[in-house]
Amino acid sequence: MSSIVPLISSGTAGPLGVMHLPRLWQKASLAAAGKLHADYPGCGKGYDGMTLGALGIAEADFLAFIATKPTYVQLEAWVKSYPGVKLSKADIYRHNQSIMGYCHGDDTRKGILAAVGLPDDGSCNPGAVDLNNLDDWQTFYSAELN
Repeated sequence: MSSIVPLISSGTAGPLGVMHLPRLWQKASLAAAGKLHADYPGCGKGYDGMTLGALGIAEADFLAFIATKPTYVQLEAWVKSYPGVKLSKADIYRHNQSIMGYCHGDDTRKGILAAVGLPDDGSCNPGAVDLNNLDDWQTFYSAELN
C-alpha cells in the first residue's frame, strides 16, 4: 500500500477561510485509508488540535465523519452544520492568526533547518507553517525522489 506525504500547507484555507482545515482533512483521510506516511499523525495535538478546538468540534466526531470518506467540500458542509460550531469572522480570524503566529521551539527549528540543509542564522522565516512546509518537502523528496 502506498504511503503518502501530505503536501497541503497549514497556511492553506478552503472556502470557509479556516487555515489548516484542508491539511487536517487530507491527513485524517489518508490515515483512515491506511495511506498516510508514518511520520505524520492523522489527527495530532498541534495544529490539528488547535483547529478542531477553535471550531468547537470534538475530535471523535471529526474522525467518525472522516471515516465516511467525505470530499473536502462535504467536510466543510459538515463543519457548517456541526452543533455549536464557531465560524464567525472573528473566530476564524483569531484561529488563522494563531496558525500563522505559531513558532516552533528552538530545538524543532534547528532540527528542521539542519535536515533540509539550511543554516539557523535567522535568514529563514521562523514561523511553524513555513518550517513545516520545508519539513514536508524534505520528507516527500526522501520518500519519493531520492
